[in-house]
Amino acid sequence: MTGVDADSPLRARLRSLRPAAFGADATGQRLERIRRSPNFADGAFQNPVGARHRPSGSTVEFAKTYFRKEARKRRGPAAPIPLHATTAADLARPPESGLRLTWLGHSSVLAEIDGHRVLFDPVWGERCSPFAFAGPKRLHPVPLPLASLGPVDVVVISHDHYDHLDLPTVRALAGTDTLFAVPLGVGAHLEHWGVAPSRLRELDWNESTQVGDLRLTATPARHFCGRGLRNQQHTLWASWVVAGPEHRVYHSGDTGYFPGFRDIGAEYGPFDATMIQLGAYSEYWPDIHMTPAEGVRTHLDLQGGTPHGVLLPIHWGSFNLALHAWAEPGEWTKDAAEEVGQAVAFPRPGEPFEPVGKLPADTWWRGVSHPIAHPWRRPQPPKAPAEAPKHDLDLAGDR
Repeated sequence: MTGVDADSPLRARLRSLRPAAFGADATGQRLERIRRSPNFADGAFQNPVGARHRPSGSTVEFAKTYFRKEARKRRGPAAPIPLHATTAADLARPPESGLRLTWLGHSSVLAEIDGHRVLFDPVWGERCSPFAFAGPKRLHPVPLPLASLGPVDVVVISHDHYDHLDLPTVRALAGTDTLFAVPLGVGAHLEHWGVAPSRLRELDWNESTQVGDLRLTATPARHFCGRGLRNQQHTLWASWVVAGPEHRVYHSGDTGYFPGFRDIGAEYGPFDATMIQLGAYSEYWPDIHMTPAEGVRTHLDLQGGTPHGVLLPIHWGSFNLALHAWAEPGEWTKDAAEEVGQAVAFPRPGEPFEPVGKLPADTWWRGVSHPIAHPWRRPQPPKAPAEAPKHDLDLAGDR
């Protein structure tokens, strides 16, 4: 047998030069478990339905749009993004209803549910990138320091992309007692960064783990994974169901629309609140991210087809990751939800709310946004001219 052996000094040397942010590849028993997964075939994890994760369409047209000066300006806010000013003080009081959500920007959400605290996809870093000097930069400060958030029972990670799995944040949390619930294969990164194996709950789709009174279940999503130069697809992506004695919530992670949301809702729903990805969408990658209209449809699918609970839009506002205008996800979601009568929460980053209480509904983004078009709005048909009133007797015609 020729070539470089897996345990050769050269291979080990190359691994040692790899940036820490790239994480680690699965090996040993973890790799064997990955290969036994019913969702792993042909050397990679598979989506529930087909999905192209490389940009489609013309690369030239994409580049023209991406670098067009006016379009680039619209992809960021025109003024500082308003943050909620009293997050720490608000979180110091327990939720009256037993369920409270705090959107901390992008896909990071603190869910206080039935006496437990669950932190989804925490990203406190300045850039969602393996490098401190390059990559998408945060458009607003974090609403409060990570140390001020208070104790967290479990951190839930949806997948290993940089805007969902952040090295400095994980390293900070590794010094606490929190548990980590992650999709299959992602545990290799966390162990590499100092998280003890005993604090990992690593799940395949439709597997569950118990944390106190909460049952956490990894559910299917339509996306992809990878952090290094070579994307081996040996880490799974997932959406998550968290069910307590009194409340249920759902976090979509990153996903394209697929019919399986109806199955997730039938098996684990209905939900008091859903956190749905509806930003960073594009016609160049329609299979792996959802538009706001698809996000609202997903919420309805999860709720059995009718409006129920509260939808919290996530994956927008904090980083520039697509071609659409910065404020477009907020505007489009508002329109799509009103059209079907679905309740939506629009908190400022850091603003806690309880789904059974008064929802934050202020269109705060309008005050700091560049003017945007509304291409999703259907033009209203022209009104017919008012007809003259009809009478049973036309006296003039009888003359």
